[in-house]
Amino acid sequence: MALNIKPLSDRVLIEPAAAETKTASGIYIPETAKEKPQRGKVVAVGKGTKDHEMTVNVGDMVLYGKYAGTELKLEGTDYLIMREDDILAIV
Repeated sequence: MALNIKPLSDRVLIEPAAAETKTASGIYIPETAKEKPQRGKVVAVGKGTKDHEMTVNVGDMVLYGKYAGTELKLEGTDYLIMREDDILAIV
């Protein structure tokens, strides 16, 4: 299903990865103790500005700051929209 949203300028639309439900040692994490994910998949990319060329592409897995971006819900799915500068790394 295609999204009808196109980020402007140097902004990126990200679908956050699901929060971990189990630790590496096998302990289940309760819903109230789950941390906000800091990893997600790029869904849409703006065109950039004349001074800033975009380096991420649709489909890239990225790491971003814990409190980066603005949360929004489209068609029942949660997304984050943020500036490309808020992205820390491509995984």
